[in-house]
Amino acid sequence: MTATDPRDRQLTALAGLVQMERRVRAAATAAELAFLMVNETHALVPYRQAVLWRADTGGIQAMSGLAIPDEDAPFNRWLGRLMAQWVVDAKRGPRLLDADDLPAEEGAAWAEHLPAHALLLPLFPPAGGEQAKPVGLLLLARDEPFMEPDRQLLDLLGDAYGHAWHALTRRTARRWRWIKDRKRLAMIAGAALLLLLFPVRQSVLAPAEIVPLHPAVLRAPIAGVVEGILVQPNEPVTEGQPLVQMDARELESRLEVARQALAVADAEQRQAQQQAVFDERAKASLAILASRREQAVAEAAFLEETLGRGRLTAPKAGIAIYDNPDDWAGRPVSLGERILTVADPAAVELEIHLGVGDAITLEPGARISFFLNIDPAAPLSATLLRAGYRAAPTPEGTMAYRLTGRFIADSADDKQRLRVGLRGTAKLEGRRTVLALYLLRRPLAALRLWLGW
Repeated sequence: MTATDPRDRQLTALAGLVQMERRVRAAATAAELAFLMVNETHALVPYRQAVLWRADTGGIQAMSGLAIPDEDAPFNRWLGRLMAQWVVDAKRGPRLLDADDLPAEEGAAWAEHLPAHALLLPLFPPAGGEQAKPVGLLLLARDEPFMEPDRQLLDLLGDAYGHAWHALTRRTARRWRWIKDRKRLAMIAGAALLLLLFPVRQSVLAPAEIVPLHPAVLRAPIAGVVEGILVQPNEPVTEGQPLVQMDARELESRLEVARQALAVADAEQRQAQQQAVFDERAKASLAILASRREQAVAEAAFLEETLGRGRLTAPKAGIAIYDNPDDWAGRPVSLGERILTVADPAAVELEIHLGVGDAITLEPGARISFFLNIDPAAPLSATLLRAGYRAAPTPEGTMAYRLTGRFIADSADDKQRLRVGLRGTAKLEGRRTVLALYLLRRPLAALRLWLGW
């Protein structure tokens, strides 16, 4: 046999077909198979352009010479529309196409974008599938007409392509086919309903801080300037120990003026008493001068008492709690302004700021788990002591309810960790409810506000 012998050409084509079918079966994904169809089919049947159209998505899956086709390209949209029309009348076996098979306006576009001759190869699923509906269309176009041997070879290859394409594209859908099983779906729905009706305990997280229990607050006794604080922050103090010294220079000046005024009032009163023996007018002024003297005495006594209150002492033993002492030196304060706090370091409680949006029903004695920021792995136990009945602004600018908790410190290690000023997160546990309401509490509240229930 020579190289031009028809039997030799047939054997070569058959070997290529077998090799191509082997590569088709080895394709692992639909994208890999699509690339193989539009590019490697050229080894069996030469062509200039190949396009694969996918039936389940209604779009072009792959084009020869391109890694990823652009779905919004005018040519792709035009050709995809044509192939969607061709799939309606598609039958098994290749179909020859040219520009004469299209309307005039479509024929002009064909002549502009595609070669003169084309072959449409429908890809059908294997026997037992949806026989009347192809899973895709493979369009091959070239300048020379397709001969009968080409059509026969592509007919055989189309069966392999359709079988492989159907298997790969249906693999993902087959994973979810069990959802269509009514019995299994009913079992899943029942299990989900039972799970949503499972009773759980309501809980909420809120920022919290360890604060002193029954602290003694030192406030400014007068409106003036703080000369200095005599102790350091967190320094132990004893009862009666001086803590704050107010600037007394202004009071001392006013007291000196009041004492001078008192001395003048005494002198005027003595002079009037001496003149009253001979002068009736002097006798009549004794009452007025006595009143002035009493006023001067009262003012001097008031300034002396105020001057004595210029030094604040500790009302009880404990530690001094305040900020940086440098911030208070020379700082003007108003009457009653808070300066520092004296508290017992062993007597503490938990202060919680529960946001308005997170509020749940909490009873006195509710369980609290306090997670310190410095040691979140070992929570401290506490119980709810009292809760504020109305929300108030917090230092962060939000509205929250103020809750107070009492610690349950059984071990010495837990007592050492209770230090005033430590912050963390408190987990409060409320009443029991079903899981559905627990999960949908905030969405239902937002929906109620939106609908105006």
